[in-house]
Amino acid sequence: MSPFDLSLRFFLQLVFILAVCQATAWLFAKVGQSRAVSEMVAGVLMGPSLLGWLAPSASAYLFPKASMPILFSIAQVALVLYMFTVGMDFDLALMRSRAKSAALVSAAGIAVPFALGVAIALHILARPEDGLFTAGVAPLQAALFLGAAMSITAFPILARIIHEQGISKTALGTLALAAGSMDDAAAWCLLAVVLSAFGHDPGMAIVAVAGGPLVALVLLGPVRRLLAPLGARVEREGTLGAGVFTRVLMLVMLAAFVTDAIRIYAVFGAFIAGVAMPRGRFVEEAKKRIEPLTSGFLLPLFFVYSGLNTRIGLLASPALVGLTLVIVLAACLGKGAACWAAARWSGESPRDALAAGILMNARGLMELIILNIGLERGIIQPTLFTIMVLMALATTLMATPLFRLVWRPVPAPADSAGARA
Repeated sequence: MSPFDLSLRFFLQLVFILAVCQATAWLFAKVGQSRAVSEMVAGVLMGPSLLGWLAPSASAYLFPKASMPILFSIAQVALVLYMFTVGMDFDLALMRSRAKSAALVSAAGIAVPFALGVAIALHILARPEDGLFTAGVAPLQAALFLGAAMSITAFPILARIIHEQGISKTALGTLALAAGSMDDAAAWCLLAVVLSAFGHDPGMAIVAVAGGPLVALVLLGPVRRLLAPLGARVEREGTLGAGVFTRVLMLVMLAAFVTDAIRIYAVFGAFIAGVAMPRGRFVEEAKKRIEPLTSGFLLPLFFVYSGLNTRIGLLASPALVGLTLVIVLAACLGKGAACWAAARWSGESPRDALAAGILMNARGLMELIILNIGLERGIIQPTLFTIMVLMALATTLMATPLFRLVWRPVPAPADSAGARA
């Protein structure tokens, strides 16, 4: 395929991807699901699980193998920009405000699903004929990866549900956001350790383990101080100039390059760069410029790239279907039930504790990022990728309706209503 034909086909891909994502977003909005959930489903529908099964020739024409490197590259840009915005939403002050309860909920939400993930990984490794992990992956690496993948929380979706329900300033909203942010930070650190060790190169592992904290120290120390005057300038002028915005993007891409170069992953650098940005008007203006393009145009390409690697037809045996159900159940019990119990232990009301467990159980886009990293780095095979994607879909789809079922407004007492009247 010539470069011209590839370019021509790529623009057709974009039209098709955006149209399908718009249609699924419209349908899912009717049942109260967020756009991110609909795009996760749309990505799977556009892959071999549906389109490739119903119309293989159309699928091959729309998504030829030669176009995969292009989709992959743009998906990486989408993830970098997305994680940058997640970093800008990361509120250290919020973590401090509910530190004790949030730390307990987060610890339970990491430890229990991590332990279950390790147990499942060891079970999978005992059945090498299933081919779920790549040959040569050490048991410790497999256990750490699956443990981290089971432990992640969809922090952005959690934040969106909290915002949509108008509980951002409540005790529950603060607890869930603080616990979710701690939870994801711990899971990403675990993943960084896995990736640094997977190359079987002790020197590279040392570079990764030492380089990650060094990048964080530089970005959150000197770079953050250098950015402070720019933040003050934006506060005075009320806008983020094109020149400053370009320099911000250069910093984000440089941070992504450095963390990718030391074999951690580009999204780590982008996330830390987001945390380093000056709060206030600076972050608001940066998000106004980045979020519409990222969420409306770039991220759907990542969902499609994930969907093209998701082949439900691979779950052809009862054993694999059973394993999928076990993983979904373990994910819900390990995350939702553990966070509920920890919230109750820390003194939260039964309703708040149950709602916190439901919110923390959603995996969403963050899970897909981890899974794509594992697939790209050769840790897991497409069958396990598919199983884990289905788990991410199930836990994310159930989050909003279950939360709305549990978190119903408490009616005002009759006497207070009469007093207002």
